[in-house]
Amino acid sequence: MQDNRPELYEEVKLYRQAREREKYDNMADLFALVSTLQNLEKAYIRDCITPQEYTAACSKLLVQYKVAFKIVQGDEFPTIDSFVKKFRLDCPAALERIREDRPITIRDDKGNTSKCIADIVSMFITLMDKLRLEIRAMDDLQPELRDLLDTMNRLSLIPDNFEGKEKVSNWLATLNTMQASDDLTEAQVRQLLFDLESSYSAFNNLLHTT
Repeated sequence: MQDNRPELYEEVKLYRQAREREKYDNMADLFALVSTLQNLEKAYIRDCITPQEYTAACSKLLVQYKVAFKIVQGDEFPTIDSFVKKFRLDCPAALERIREDRPITIRDDKGNTSKCIADIVSMFITLMDKLRLEIRAMDDLQPELRDLLDTMNRLSLIPDNFEGKEKVSNWLATLNTMQASDDLTEAQVRQLLFDLESSYSAFNNLLHTT
């Protein structure tokens, strides 16, 4: 009978310092995103969600995936396939979606309604991420706000009195009065982020009820 070995009962830590912990946290985020994308594909195939819900969710996940993989990408994981192989992820549907870089509901024709929906989702997320990263210069925000408003105007299912469209329009007017080198104040950044979050939520609610 072997002697008791207390060290075998000790918790094994994957990291010893903050940098290593961040590395594992980043890999966990990427793992979760790819797994979620795989499950979303299955849900759509099984008709568990509407095409509008699927398009919005898939577009958001693809944007988040790009950011998450860029953080993890390196000599150890040059491609997403190497990451999937390392952690034995069974996710063929997610990999196909990542390779195509668009929801399955989106065709190549630029007039497609789903393409507009995906673009709007992507622009909302990009703008909110910029603000959270304390990017507040007029010339960093104005072009994307303008593109967001233009795309919402092209999407016929969004009514003219849609609150999100009005808020984006008001902020675009504010930025247009500023110089390119001007920065939003901290209070303006906080309010703009709040307005974008509420507008994005309202847009998703509109998709689910349309």
